[in-house]
Amino acid sequence: MYLTDKKVAVLGAAGMIGSNMVQDLLATGTANNIVMYDPFAGGLEGAAEEIYHCAFPGARVTWTTDEAEALRGASYIISSGGAPRKEGMTREDLLKGNCQIAKGLGESIKAYCPDAEFVVIIFNPADITGLTTLVHSGLKPGHVTTLAALDSTRLQTRLAQHFGVLQDEVTGCSTYGGHGEKMAVFKGGIQVQGARLTDILGGAAVNGKGLTAEEWTAIQDDTRNGGARIIKLRGRSSFQSPSHQSVAMLRGRIQNGGYPWPCGVYISEGEFAHVMMAADVEFTADGLKGSIPHGDEQDMAALRDSYQHLCKLRDEIITAGLLPPVDQWKGLNPHL
Repeated sequence: MYLTDKKVAVLGAAGMIGSNMVQDLLATGTANNIVMYDPFAGGLEGAAEEIYHCAFPGARVTWTTDEAEALRGASYIISSGGAPRKEGMTREDLLKGNCQIAKGLGESIKAYCPDAEFVVIIFNPADITGLTTLVHSGLKPGHVTTLAALDSTRLQTRLAQHFGVLQDEVTGCSTYGGHGEKMAVFKGGIQVQGARLTDILGGAAVNGKGLTAEEWTAIQDDTRNGGARIIKLRGRSSFQSPSHQSVAMLRGRIQNGGYPWPCGVYISEGEFAHVMMAADVEFTADGLKGSIPHGDEQDMAALRDSYQHLCKLRDEIITAGLLPPVDQWKGLNPHL
């Protein structure tokens, strides 16, 4: 009935992302052996009670305010346990505080579940919190990832809205690099009802509509600021989409494939080395394998700009003492 009965630890489970994630894990038949963790005992117990009231068959859901208990023996970990972004804040405004949380999480993974198979980091700025978790966890790079799909699904959404077509009639939407205002929005692989976006930008029409360079720029800007728009509209950060996409990522890991969107992955060498960033990935029995995306000159320039921004944020965390210098990472994690 469920894809796995291995232990899944959901961190930040009293919050909207975490509690929705538990419901999605069960409703989609992904996992039934779930431990919910959050330091906020009242909210956590209430979230757990809600899950029990759903009466999912075969569910084995427990809750705890003890992080060690939650992580001990966990095969899969999904963490939304950082401070949320509020209106007027960028993801980077959360940098140091959430990286302190990520450092502690990595150390706890090393102590209580060093054989964890897959860790998904959601809390912002996810590229840097994911990297911090990876370095301190001692896990293989392919076993730690970050949620990066929302930028690509937001791009797909905006294009579908512009052309008045079904969302799944827009294919090939991918954003790469950092999960933030510096993300690289690639255009080369995008098609709308089978028409290439590059042709549409050259004058072709779909569903009676074209797309000017100015409109494309506006759609890219909307994509980069999609999270901020949700906060403005709802008064809180996204929770339904990150919950669902995180569960879909775990399904991809369990099934060794089938997840179509870019994921955060550690790049170990080459032009984009020593960061975690959104890239194309292959799900394998031993975790994720990333590949550097290819685009035209404009797309690659945007990716290089995004990479430099990630390096800047990474170096801020090194200066703050939450990560050692890059050449010392192997001392904490022999897989790097």
